[in-house]
Amino acid sequence: MPYDVDQLLAMSRADLDDLFTKSPAGPIPNGSAKGTAIIAPDTVFSKEIAEVINFFAWQGKTFDAQRGVLTNKISVLGFNAIVAEVYTGESWFDKKECIVLDYSRTSMVAHWIRDEIRQIGPNFYLGVVYWAQKRLIDFCLEFQ
Repeated sequence: MPYDVDQLLAMSRADLDDLFTKSPAGPIPNGSAKGTAIIAPDTVFSKEIAEVINFFAWQGKTFDAQRGVLTNKISVLGFNAIVAEVYTGESWFDKKECIVLDYSRTSMVAHWIRDEIRQIGPNFYLGVVYWAQKRLIDFCLEFQ
């Protein structure tokens, strides 16, 4: 079943967790992706929060699969900043394979952050953000 952003924003945290667990890691993506933060899933505020974050703070990520790195598109101007290493590894969530977005050795600003993503559809990934090994939020990435 193909998913879209609105469906993910309407899902409960338990449903997002189930989808993440059931999804394969997929290939390490390449290119630019539009990102959507999933802060308050399954609430009336989820879509509005995502839109505000997307406009003012975080628009997505740009992956270079060959080099195993990414940059985040941030600020109203969409600057590419905050670099992460990208590789496959074991998920902190369920110990299954995932794609790890690791900021620990590449960013002074976000060195305590680790993201994990899995492919939930063609050019579509669901992600989990950790702050110092504590689950923080979910997000999704749509590649053109």
